[in-house]
Amino acid sequence: MAALELLTALGERTRDELISAGVLARAGFIRLEGPRQTLGTVGALRAYGGVGAATAIAAARTPERRGLVDDLGEFSFGELDRRVNCVANGLRARGLKSGDAVAILARNHRGFIDGAFGAAKCGARVVFLNTDFAGPQIREVAEREGARLLICDEEYVELLAGYEPPLGHLRSWAEEPGQDTLQAMIDAGDPSPPPAPDDHSSVVILTSGTTGTPKGARREEPKSLIIPAALFSKVPFRGREVTSIPAPLFHALGFAHLIAALALGSTVVVRRRFSPEGLLEDIEAHGVTATIVVPVMLRRVLALGLETVGLHDTTPLRIIFVGGSQLGAELCKRTMAAFGPVVYNLYGSTEVGYATIATPEDLRVAPDCVGRTPRGATVRILDFEGGELPTGETGRIFVSNGAAFEGYTGGGTKEVLDGLMSSGDVGHFDSAGRLFIDGRDDDMIVSGGENVFPGEIEELLQAHAAVHEATVIGVPDEKFGQRLAAHVVLADGQTLTEDEVRDHVRDNLARFKVPRDVHFLAELPRNPTGKIVKRELPGVAG
Repeated sequence: MAALELLTALGERTRDELISAGVLARAGFIRLEGPRQTLGTVGALRAYGGVGAATAIAAARTPERRGLVDDLGEFSFGELDRRVNCVANGLRARGLKSGDAVAILARNHRGFIDGAFGAAKCGARVVFLNTDFAGPQIREVAEREGARLLICDEEYVELLAGYEPPLGHLRSWAEEPGQDTLQAMIDAGDPSPPPAPDDHSSVVILTSGTTGTPKGARREEPKSLIIPAALFSKVPFRGREVTSIPAPLFHALGFAHLIAALALGSTVVVRRRFSPEGLLEDIEAHGVTATIVVPVMLRRVLALGLETVGLHDTTPLRIIFVGGSQLGAELCKRTMAAFGPVVYNLYGSTEVGYATIATPEDLRVAPDCVGRTPRGATVRILDFEGGELPTGETGRIFVSNGAAFEGYTGGGTKEVLDGLMSSGDVGHFDSAGRLFIDGRDDDMIVSGGENVFPGEIEELLQAHAAVHEATVIGVPDEKFGQRLAAHVVLADGQTLTEDEVRDHVRDNLARFKVPRDVHFLAELPRNPTGKIVKRELPGVAG
């Protein structure tokens, strides 16, 4: 009773911070430790900030614990932090200063971690480049962000021939050794902690670029316990477990969970290239308790068949954390049928951060939902005049959580109304407070005067036994303004005609939702986080 009265007397923000501290303590994110570990953690945070201190904190707490597993082997948290220190000291000697931009173009392996956290310990602005970019696009983004140093995998060096930032480049993954590699810098480096930079590091995450040139989204370090506690209040991550991260580390989803795993002291398992069989093997071999994936990765795992999945012991797996693009009801149900009630679905964006998280309990009742709003966040559904819509009505999604980005590096930001930022999507709440995504606010198709959001049609098509996946877009039409075009990937060994696709939609949805065009494709064009690149679909101009 005394504790309740004390919380009541405190302000709402203070109460939320105290409750969040309790959530983080139960997860093992915050731990009572001996003087040596506590001093090491506090000292690292003060010197380098949350991102720059991540490997130092893990090393201070459990230096001998296995910290990283990748294609080249494994090493402890203590070894990982010493590698990062060597890189940081080497970058300083090369001329890198606090505030300088360092571009990272690397797949999921130790070199990404060495480079990113080494630069962060120097107080650099770390810019993560998408490994799926073409050479000109990489060069354009790196130059726009003012990169003074490029850290990239060997496979991209030829692609970037002729581009050399002021401080040159270093190879983060190299088949051939050389003095231009991070490993050479580590081998000859100083493993002692570098001096504290003038300012703490910041991170630039690029938008998906599915509709044009990706924008750089500036993101500062969180200054509240409420932000990490939002995740741990919904998802049962625990300290000193094993986290596999197949999702790209350059994306907000992958990088945020890398930071979280280091803070928890959990072993991180990464692979340069995703393989569905490899993920199952890692879960079994390393006792993976949580895996961080985008939906297309789940599709590839399930495409192996339940018999193949069942050959692997996946009983340690307690969490399949999904984000990056829409999961959908059909894929959600198939995943839970294969692995049990372990699916957690995040809804958010590079700009707004997190908005809602769906738990297995939510998904059991409503597999097409994206969950409920965690403590400290606000999600509202607004009409196009900014008025709030009632439960059940579809409108624009606006979010406030203290974790929104700081604006695009090239200038501008997302629309903000009454302190809430637009996610760019439209959706609705049900009576239980669960959010459903109905589409992008710019995806609405107006055909013959009828407003159509493609998500409903896509879900229907993907539930068909002969369909592996599908997407629906609007294409120009002289008579109707736009007409619906379905792009369908058939399941292995299945056949389907255009008329059968149309009949299936006509039998289940309104007449104006039947696609006039049907294209059968071998696969849908996607970026590395699984989002469909619609400009590359047949019939899309430009």
